[in-house]
Amino acid sequence: MHGRAANPEACPALVLNADYRPLSYYPLSIWCWQDAIKAVFLDRVNIVSEYEETVHSPSFEMKLPSVVCLKSYIKPVRHPAFTRFNVFLRDRFQCQYCGDDNDLTFDHLIPRSRGGRTTWDNVVTACAPCNLSKGNKLPRESGFMPNMHPEQPTVMQLHSNGRRFPPNYLHQSWQDYLYWDSELEP
Repeated sequence: MHGRAANPEACPALVLNADYRPLSYYPLSIWCWQDAIKAVFLDRVNIVSEYEETVHSPSFEMKLPSVVCLKSYIKPVRHPAFTRFNVFLRDRFQCQYCGDDNDLTFDHLIPRSRGGRTTWDNVVTACAPCNLSKGNKLPRESGFMPNMHPEQPTVMQLHSNGRRFPPNYLHQSWQDYLYWDSELEP
């Protein structure tokens, strides 16, 4: 299919679960226009809202979906995966020692060199300068005490934290399905 729109790449589709909630807030569950159209043709989604832009083939034309809803409900995971991104999200993208939000790494409270494991309750977000200053010392030895006690977050906690960081692009047609404080683009 070839796009009649000036730039179909600028037309992502918000993906909702069958209960009309986004599959995830952070990262926001969106598909590129090609994946959205493929899902429509495979009868896996219902189109909830459309852009004015169209795509067409020699025998077919359709408006690009802006919001799609899965026909089959996907049960959300109960326990989020331990990933660097999810640690940052749990800690709201801030160093747990100084509050800085630049040059983030993650730090083992009990350093790996001293038997510390890479687990939710032993890892915190740290800016590179704090991480280097703490080195392989324990918090009580280094004076670096985290602002929050690290623990495994729930999926809902990560979703709630994710809502604090809306993506750069939010289409007006998504407004009824997303809950951020910032203004939506027209």
